[in-house]
Amino acid sequence: MIHLDHDIIIAPATATGGALCIIRLSGEGAIEMCDSLFRGKKRLAEAKGATLHYGYIMDGEQVVDDVVVSVFRAPHSYTGEDSIEISAHGSRYIANRIISLLTSRGARLAEAGEFTRRAFMSGKLDLSQAEAVADIIASDSRASHAIASTQMRGGYSEELRSLRDKLLHICSLLELELDFSEEDVEFADRQELSRLLNELLLKVRSLADSFSLGNALKHGVNVAIVGRPNVGKSTLLNRLIGEERAMVSEIAGTTRDSIEESVNIEGVIYRFIDTAGLHSTDDRLEQMGIERTWKALEKAHIILWIADSADRDIENDLCGFIPSPEQRIIHVINKIDLLAKEDQLTTENQDEKFIPISAKLGLGIDKLLAELHTIADATNALRGDVIVSSQRHYEALRKAQESLVRSLDGLHNGTPTDLLSEDIRQVMYHIGTITGEINSEDILKSIFSSFCIGK
Repeated sequence: MIHLDHDIIIAPATATGGALCIIRLSGEGAIEMCDSLFRGKKRLAEAKGATLHYGYIMDGEQVVDDVVVSVFRAPHSYTGEDSIEISAHGSRYIANRIISLLTSRGARLAEAGEFTRRAFMSGKLDLSQAEAVADIIASDSRASHAIASTQMRGGYSEELRSLRDKLLHICSLLELELDFSEEDVEFADRQELSRLLNELLLKVRSLADSFSLGNALKHGVNVAIVGRPNVGKSTLLNRLIGEERAMVSEIAGTTRDSIEESVNIEGVIYRFIDTAGLHSTDDRLEQMGIERTWKALEKAHIILWIADSADRDIENDLCGFIPSPEQRIIHVINKIDLLAKEDQLTTENQDEKFIPISAKLGLGIDKLLAELHTIADATNALRGDVIVSSQRHYEALRKAQESLVRSLDGLHNGTPTDLLSEDIRQVMYHIGTITGEINSEDILKSIFSSFCIGK
């Protein structure tokens, strides 16, 4: 249960066991509480904000540890409250001893995300920025870090908030018309409203469309390596990740289960999945592996469809699979090293939708990686463009888009002002749930419960 009051909360902000650990304390009276344990050249209560102080944490007359204490005074702190950060040695015993001493004086152990929740409640961050804090901590690649950093800087929500404020102004004029309905007057310029709705629709649609890529860059791009048995799928996996992860043999059906490995290539995490070969079989174990291949296909962002260089019907050999609009298939011709020289040249010069490689010798792998980079293009994310990676934001944008379409249809078809106003309010509501102008306890619990303790 998350508390709504402003009692003093405490938590370790770093893992113990390293050289140092940081213990955070926030709330009204936090500085004075720390003063009851701290011995330095001056009392912390007399210190200015954003200052560092060397001294000792004491338990009566016993020294617990020598520490550096950072003092932050409201409202110039992360939470907007008086806050303390104690930098102590990284011993688990020392950290627990300091926390125990402070909880015995009335501090409460913070819940997951409670420091950031307080930052949101005090107006230091909007809701999308608060969510980006967790994404920054969880980022495991240059691309996912760039997406979270852009969101945390606030450009994303500022743009949405500006458009929402314009809608709010026009909506208030529409509702003013309702108060003067008997006079049959129009306060809201319908042409300006149409222009604004179209502008917002383009922006919302663009943001929603970026989710597929943003979600993949945030969690890793799923790349399924698929094809018939013995076409070199496992050899390709080993080549891509740079180690002998999958067992390779000349015997068809060697791979009977999906093998997944992640690798960071130029700032993007790719999750390569080697799958069992697709074919008809009575072997129960092979059938189970093939069922997992179909599941991997459904979840893949990119599909590397591998065929043997001796196969003459590569393009049509999809075994009945129909990709979704968001999925991309790269057709790969493997084992070109087994072809005669003149056939290799023919293969290399054929239609660009087929990429010829030799997974065994590494031929053509650079071209394959270039194609992967083209599809999972992180350029916009790395230069700071706004890309949506949150499922919650995507759902809100999708609902806002539906309301915008209804609003435009209603505007052009002469829908009564009260109904038009309601559709526009729905747009504002859904956008507001992203930035935090509209929030509920359930939304906040869902968001902050996924945070780590101490943040």
